[in-house]
Amino acid sequence: MAGDPLYGHSIRQLQALDRAAVWHPFTQMAGYADPLVIVRGEGNYLIDAEGRRYLDGVSSLWCNLHGHRRPEIDRAIREQLDRVAHTTLLGLGSPPSIELARRLVALAPGDLGHVFYSDDGSTAVEAALKIACQYHRQKPRAEPRRTRFIAMEHGYHGDTLGSVSVGGIDLFHATYRPLLMDVARVPSPWCYRCPLGLRRDACRLQCADEMDRAVDRVAGEAAAVVIEPLVQGAAGMIVHPEGYLRRVRRACDRAGCLLIADEVAVGFGRTGTMFACEQEQVVPDLLCLAKGLTGGYLPLAATLARRHVYEAFLGTRAEKKTFYHGHTYTGNALAAAAALASLDIFESQRVLEGLPAKIERLGRALAPVARLEHVGDVRQKGLMVGIELVADRASRRPYAFEEAVGDRVCAAVRPRGVILRPLGDVVVLMPPLSITLDEIDLLVGATGEAIQEVTRP
Repeated sequence: MAGDPLYGHSIRQLQALDRAAVWHPFTQMAGYADPLVIVRGEGNYLIDAEGRRYLDGVSSLWCNLHGHRRPEIDRAIREQLDRVAHTTLLGLGSPPSIELARRLVALAPGDLGHVFYSDDGSTAVEAALKIACQYHRQKPRAEPRRTRFIAMEHGYHGDTLGSVSVGGIDLFHATYRPLLMDVARVPSPWCYRCPLGLRRDACRLQCADEMDRAVDRVAGEAAAVVIEPLVQGAAGMIVHPEGYLRRVRRACDRAGCLLIADEVAVGFGRTGTMFACEQEQVVPDLLCLAKGLTGGYLPLAATLARRHVYEAFLGTRAEKKTFYHGHTYTGNALAAAAALASLDIFESQRVLEGLPAKIERLGRALAPVARLEHVGDVRQKGLMVGIELVADRASRRPYAFEEAVGDRVCAAVRPRGVILRPLGDVVVLMPPLSITLDEIDLLVGATGEAIQEVTRP
């Protein structure tokens, strides 16, 4: 079977085997039939088992940055394979993980000078939560009562129990509440559906006042505030109003708790800058990275810590200040090599410099979509877009959950040569950073046509 993309099976056999043996994430398997089987990638396109090409409109779940089969990343992985595929980081070092840490520290804002590796976004957040809790027990003026976290309604930080605890999407998280720690919850700054009943053009960032009050209520117990900077991705691309993140940083400083920035989705250029925090000149105490870290090739995550946090873990063996946490594949050599090649592409192709033109073209292309009868709101930050579909535009009444309008739109866009995946009735566009201007037009045009097809009376 070497070299056979179908592993000796027909397409129909693969589909039957998939239905029989694979339990897909976030998928109701009772209604799952005839899955689209992807066998290859070329640039910004995916190719199925029958040779059909699709623009990868969601970057293979928000992680692909530079396109598929990128020669520079392919070559870096092959070269590392000729050395070693993986060695443990428990007490040992490896050149690619060392060099990647150096590069990440140089790119990160402020004094985020120490890198703890893990496997994915959820584990990056999980590590940050444990670091924050242990930090308060071991810092020079210890405060062991600081064990509570403050997090956003509609937040999403992964699927392990700690990250689920700070998550706030009932559809994903409510079932597991009996297993979770108690978290202080703050309303999301969701301008389209403002929890305070205000209009953006008339509000004075009262949502930040809500954060202030929440932090003050648990100030002596608060270990950290956990936030997705600028955009709450899985909530439906909720774009925070300008200045909100700065207010959160100030609230943390006033209360003496840490700020954990979950940039798993928004990092590596997605919002137009390398890291979203840069746009409000905010330095978090812990910065969580994953998804685009390897350019979308291999699982790898990093939790970056500021100097004062890291130093609280230094001491003699007898003091037991060690961070007793880790993963088998921590700092995997192949993944680190891919990440280094991705960072090289950012530099050699001047990726960030090319984003403003693409962001502007995307905004212009979305303007007519925003006027469609059943589009309630179009939210864009950089190359991250959420198109919220509503049953009634004037009242902002949502569709019934069982109508699955978002799913139907994403099904309707496939015959038009695009792959998308919704968040409920929010259609998400998050293309690779390497998307061309013409491909932006294809992506948005196909999406608009599919919305009209599905919502037409």
